[in-house]
Amino acid sequence: MSDVPETPAPQGKASEPHPLDSLTGGAFSAATSGERAARIREWLTSNPPAERLQEVFKELSARDKGAARAVRERLDEIRRAQAQEAIAAEWAGKAEALLAAPRVNIADAMAWQRDAAKAGAPLSREPLSSLKSQLAERIKTIEDLQHRVQVQREAAVLLAQRIEVLSTKPWASAQEALPLLSADVQRWQAQAEELSGDAAWPSVEPRFPAQLESSRTQLLVVWEAFQQALQQTVAAAQDANAPLPPVPVWADELRQARGEPTEAEKEQARTASAPPRPKVDPAQREAARQAVQQALARLEEETAQGHGKASAGAATALRAVLKVHGKLIDGELEHRVHAALVAAGELEGWQRWSADQVREELVARAEGLANRPEGQALGGRKMQETLRQLREQWKQADQGAPANHALWKRFDEACNNAHKVVEAWLDKVRSESAQHRAQRLALIDELKAWAAQQAEAATPDWKGASRALHQFGERWRLGGHVSEKVFAELQPLWKQALADAGAPLAAAQKASLAQRHAMIDEAAALGGAPQLRIDAIKALQQRWQAEAQAVPLDRRQEQKLWDAFRKPIDEAFSRKSAARERDTAQLGARDLAVLEASKALEAANAQGDAQKIREAMAALDAALKAQPGQDAEAKVPETGSQQAQAAIDSGVGQAAAAELGADAEAAPAPAAAPARPVVAVRGDDRPQARKPATPAPEPRGRFGDRRGSDGARGARDGSWERGRGRDGGRDGGAFAPRAPRLGDTAFRAQREALEQAQTTLRKLAAQAHGEALTQLMTAWKSRDAAQMPGAQELGGKVSSSGRSAWAQALSSPAAGDAAEALLRLEIAAEVPTPAEQIAARRALQLQLLTRRNDPSPQQTWEQDAARVLSSASDEAQARRLQQALKVLLRK
Repeated sequence: MSDVPETPAPQGKASEPHPLDSLTGGAFSAATSGERAARIREWLTSNPPAERLQEVFKELSARDKGAARAVRERLDEIRRAQAQEAIAAEWAGKAEALLAAPRVNIADAMAWQRDAAKAGAPLSREPLSSLKSQLAERIKTIEDLQHRVQVQREAAVLLAQRIEVLSTKPWASAQEALPLLSADVQRWQAQAEELSGDAAWPSVEPRFPAQLESSRTQLLVVWEAFQQALQQTVAAAQDANAPLPPVPVWADELRQARGEPTEAEKEQARTASAPPRPKVDPAQREAARQAVQQALARLEEETAQGHGKASAGAATALRAVLKVHGKLIDGELEHRVHAALVAAGELEGWQRWSADQVREELVARAEGLANRPEGQALGGRKMQETLRQLREQWKQADQGAPANHALWKRFDEACNNAHKVVEAWLDKVRSESAQHRAQRLALIDELKAWAAQQAEAATPDWKGASRALHQFGERWRLGGHVSEKVFAELQPLWKQALADAGAPLAAAQKASLAQRHAMIDEAAALGGAPQLRIDAIKALQQRWQAEAQAVPLDRRQEQKLWDAFRKPIDEAFSRKSAARERDTAQLGARDLAVLEASKALEAANAQGDAQKIREAMAALDAALKAQPGQDAEAKVPETGSQQAQAAIDSGVGQAAAAELGADAEAAPAPAAAPARPVVAVRGDDRPQARKPATPAPEPRGRFGDRRGSDGARGARDGSWERGRGRDGGRDGGAFAPRAPRLGDTAFRAQREALEQAQTTLRKLAAQAHGEALTQLMTAWKSRDAAQMPGAQELGGKVSSSGRSAWAQALSSPAAGDAAEALLRLEIAAEVPTPAEQIAARRALQLQLLTRRNDPSPQQTWEQDAARVLSSASDEAQARRLQQALKVLLRK
């Protein structure tokens, strides 16, 4: 013994741990897929970096796709998160730029939120959430400023109206209201200064500052004129020589105070003293009337059609015409003009009212979208389309009437609230699109790997390759929805990978197509030959089948090729069959006899009488063996063709067999060899006995030919045949001349009649057998031997002694136990035993093994049946006995 320690055998590469096994907690060395997936999930809880995830996924996907699914999902989550972060950073920068700008456009701020939602930006998370709130606050501030400008405009108009009303009252009342009116004017100016000094004032639409400035200018002009007129009135009241104010009411009041005539009195005096007005030229009056009627007709037409803007323009044009020709028209036309102007004003007001009604309906619909019940909530796409339609309808309403900012604000808020559903749906769609894109890229990689694996295979399986490519195509078709841009990016990659993977199969199909066309040409040559070569046709068919099984083609193309291949051969066989039928027309009398015997056999089959069926079968057999010119009862040697029988057995085709048979009959029949005498030899099995010389078997030629005793070759044309051929003759194994061949119709008729007769006899035998067992069970139940079936009904399997024992058992009173006898019968018949008796059957089988000299159950089944019949009958035992006897009476 050596003291040198044993060196451990070096382990192979298969036992070396994977480099990533320690990183993943032993996922690569796990024994089962479930353990591998559990360790991968446990490793993912440590939030490994994306680089490690990519390495693990690349290695693990080649081993276990199920365990690699969790890694792929984590990678997809990281990609989605990175994409969300990039989108959020982009739109956050845009929002900050909007907020930092000195002037913010409301349309741009509102478009930011809409476009960010369309791009998939996470508006509900920071920093976009706070930026969204800041923009909304900025928009609200700007809208409030614009609304306050409109209020200031209305206030300026009211102040001007107050001043105008005071100018129509006594100047003393105006002097009393002056301090309050002055305070209101100063307050309005302060509010206007406050508006223009607001930080958000540069972001207000340009038309609002212009409107405020215009209102301020008009108000100040009216206010200053009112103050000057009032001061001048006060001075004229104190000094009679002071000039009168420009206000007519106050000037008339001062004139009355001074005792001077008023302006109205002066006008009346001038009118009374003025000469009469000259008459107007009728042509000028008619021209004025036509001009006014033309403008009036246009206004009435636009008003009748309900065109708000067009009617307003027509009314303006009519007023301009009235300024020129108003003094020259009559009263009736003037009345029509005023009525048309009033109607146009009402139409303009109705347009504004109807537009507001439409807007309120749109607001209600938009608010209803966000407040729908959970079961009736719209999907993302349907919600998006509905919101788009609502906004388009709002734009149409704004085109026919002035805008309503209050309703627009409500409508926009409702649409934004409802758009949250669209945002969630868009996030889901983008997530699914990214996942589907990753799946399609993985499928392309898998197809490339499969193509590389197929290229390395020594003997490619083209059928399997075609099936795999079809499966790849189905998986690509069902790969999920992606955007048009992504699909346009992936589709060329997929087509290229599929073309590369299917190139070997396409080349094999091209070569197979060329071979099949060559075989079609060969089949056409064989079919056109004057003498059919059955062996060549069979070999060609086998080559075609081998090629079809090796390389698959399109189903339609393959069927067309097969039809083209078989057409010339079928046509050749059809020509030969027609020629054979013409040559064998002289055998019609025998065919007719066989047909009549076949019909008689079919009639006997229909009656269901076994005796008549056997008689009809004998008559058909006699008709088959009869020679032309002989009686049906005369048995003659058989004739036929072994080549035809060989063709039938080989499956080349019925037409080929018929052709060979026709050729055999066409040849002259050689003289029959002399029959050899049969010598009976008594066997002697003693060891010292000498065996008689066994004659050597006669040598056989090709196709079953037999050489005669003189060494000459037997008939090579198939005139000798063993067994039953197409003529139906049977010689018990000896060679004898057979009758001429039957026609195709007679041969098929006698074959079908015989097959049907054999089936009917089997059914009748089974029916008689079942009825005999039923009678036997009835006799056992009633203990009456007279009811037991006869020996012929029971069949030849039951001996006379056995039947006597059964009758004796049924005649005596019931006694004894039949349990062991039933088990022996079931063992003899090899039928199953009930579950509760299986243990007893196994015990009995063990006992039978120890009883070497006792007869087996197969030898004593008649006695066992007699023991069962001597016992009392019950339903379970009767069923077991009937099942066993059903098998034993048939063996």
